[in-house]
Amino acid sequence: MKIAVLGAGAMGSLFGGHLAEAGEDVTLIDVWREGVDALNAGGVRLEEKSGETRAIPVRATTDPMEVGPVDLVLVFVKCYHTAEAVRSAAPMIGPETAVLTLQNGWGNAPRIAEVAGEERVMAGITYHSATVLGPAHIQHAGRGITYIGELDGILSERLKRIADTFNAAGIETTPTDEVLKEIWSKLALNVCTLPTSALLRFTAGELVEHEGILNLMRGLLQEAVAVASAQRIPLDFDERWEAITGLLRRAAGAKASMLQDVEKRRRTEIDVINGAIVEAGKQLNLPTPHNEAMVWMVKALEETF
Repeated sequence: MKIAVLGAGAMGSLFGGHLAEAGEDVTLIDVWREGVDALNAGGVRLEEKSGETRAIPVRATTDPMEVGPVDLVLVFVKCYHTAEAVRSAAPMIGPETAVLTLQNGWGNAPRIAEVAGEERVMAGITYHSATVLGPAHIQHAGRGITYIGELDGILSERLKRIADTFNAAGIETTPTDEVLKEIWSKLALNVCTLPTSALLRFTAGELVEHEGILNLMRGLLQEAVAVASAQRIPLDFDERWEAITGLLRRAAGAKASMLQDVEKRRRTEIDVINGAIVEAGKQLNLPTPHNEAMVWMVKALEETF
C-alpha cells in the first residue's frame, strides 16, 4: 500500500516507521526541515520502553508534490494544523485515496471532510503513545489497540484492507462500525488526563497517586459521560474510570502529549479535548464547570509561552 503520513512527530513517525518496516511504500511529510533531513539520513530511530533501539529506513519530504497520489493519507498533525495540512496534501489525493485521522480530540474528521470530501474520510483512535526525543528519534512509551471506522459505520473493503495492513505491521487494529463511540471513549480518557498532567507537570502514574487529582478527574469524566449520553453515544462511567486509571498505572512514567507540548512551550490541543466537552455542553444546555476550568487554566498557561 502506498501511504503518506502527514506529520512526522511522535505518532506519525511511530506509525510510519512500523508500516515502512513491514514493507509498505511510506513517505512522511512534515514542515520541520531538520526532522525531515534526519529521517532521510538515518530513518526513524525507534526506542522501546525496554531500552531496545533500532533504526527503520523511511522516506520523508516537506513537499507533497514529490509523493504523488497515494492509497492512504494518514493524518497525525496537531488539530489546529489539520485543514492547512490536508489542503497541502492535495497532490497526494487521487480518485481512490482514503484520508484517515488518528488525531486526538473531537472535530478533526469534519475539518478534513470540508477540504477533501466526506466520502474520503475515515476516523479512528489509537492507544499507542510516543515521545519525540530528538530529530527522527522516538520513544515508544506505550502500546495499545487502534480502532478505525468509516463515518457512516459501514465495514467497507477499504476499511478491512487498511486494518489488515496495520495488523501486518504489528499495529494491532480493529475495524469498527461504532467508531464514534470509540472516539468518545478516547476523548473521555484525554479530558481527564491531558490537562491535569500538563498543568501539574505529572507523568501518567503520578496522576493516580493523589486523591485530589482523582476527584478532579472523576468530575471531568462525569461531565464527558453526560455530554456523550445526551448525544446518544453510550459511555459507561464505571467502565471508563477503571480503564483510565488502569491505563495510567500501566503507563507509569509516560508523558502525556499535552505535557510534552507545554514543556516545549507550544500551543496545546485543549480546544478539541476539554473544549469539545464545553462546546457540546453549551449546545445541549448541560453544565461542564470542571472542563471549562481546565480550558481556562491551560489557555492561561499558553499565554506565558
